[in-house]
Amino acid sequence: MGQEAQRHPLGELVRQSPPFDANHIPNDSWMKDKVIVITGGASGFGAGFLRRWAAAGAVVIAADINVAKGDQLVRDVKKDTGNPNLYFIHCDVTDWQSQVSLFRGAIKLSPHGGIDTVVANAGIGAEKTPFEEPSDLDKTHPPPPDLSILDVNLKGVVYTSHLALWYLARNPGSSPANPDCVPAQVKRDRHLVLIASFAGLMALPGGTLYGASKHAVVGLYRNMRASSFMQGIRVNMICPYFVETPILTASVRAILAGGALGKAEDVVEAATRFAADPRVVGRAVNVGPKLKVKQDVDGEWSLVESEDEDAEQRAIWEVYLHDFEDADVFQRRILAIMNRATEIRGWTGWAHDMIGALAHGLQSLWR
Repeated sequence: MGQEAQRHPLGELVRQSPPFDANHIPNDSWMKDKVIVITGGASGFGAGFLRRWAAAGAVVIAADINVAKGDQLVRDVKKDTGNPNLYFIHCDVTDWQSQVSLFRGAIKLSPHGGIDTVVANAGIGAEKTPFEEPSDLDKTHPPPPDLSILDVNLKGVVYTSHLALWYLARNPGSSPANPDCVPAQVKRDRHLVLIASFAGLMALPGGTLYGASKHAVVGLYRNMRASSFMQGIRVNMICPYFVETPILTASVRAILAGGALGKAEDVVEAATRFAADPRVVGRAVNVGPKLKVKQDVDGEWSLVESEDEDAEQRAIWEVYLHDFEDADVFQRRILAIMNRATEIRGWTGWAHDMIGALAHGLQSLWR
């Protein structure tokens, strides 16, 4: 990857890697014998991850609520790849104990007794009734909105992430994530991949709860990547655009008719670039349709319709690239204002605050 890019001080503090190199080709062989847990692993992106990583020799535990589909998928991939270390575990991600059983089951199946990568992929997309169209609220006992999307897409991901933080930090033989590591010398990993959505980056009219759930996943990622270094865990995120998968409903397909859709294989490619390179830490990408684009001298990208030798085909784009740089600028500005306010108040202000703090302490003792 592009290690020549300079990291920002805040990025250095949380051990974030340099900007994602979209042209980097992952070395799938690094994933051999890595133990990977995938929620929502029976179809869509999850099935794609399973196939790609099974072919690389990984130990993959796919979890899903659909037992028939999950069992059949694992049998098929075992036959296609010759990899016997593939397993299916039933899991309802909305149920805490079901997820606990998944992780405990994965540990038992793991040859080394640990987990290297967790992919929080389970999600649903269809809203049974539009959130913006409440009905029957004039009844004596009005029905609450259907929050199943939040249960799966948010609560389920939070459960998965919470468990991942525990098990990844205790992965035997692993060491803290380090963007300056030499992959060939890294035998075990501590890696969490969150699958959000383009709807987590912008508004999705008509999909309010889905968009809210994915915005929450993005918020989870942005906070976790700033603190997971304390457990030595690397957290990355993928935000797919509208992609040809079972989650894409008929109504959405109709709205997008005539437009370009992303491909599931590009999402799998992006996830593999994360999973197969332990140097990628705290990065997020959007995956959309593969387009022919060109970058100008100012760094701006534009669509190219004609033949151009300098143009490139691209489906993977980094998002939240300058979070820590922007945060640092904001903090320096705010701190400068706060420091100036302290200077203006002087010793009188300091004495006033100290007396107030002492009085508050005494009042607490008297209660």
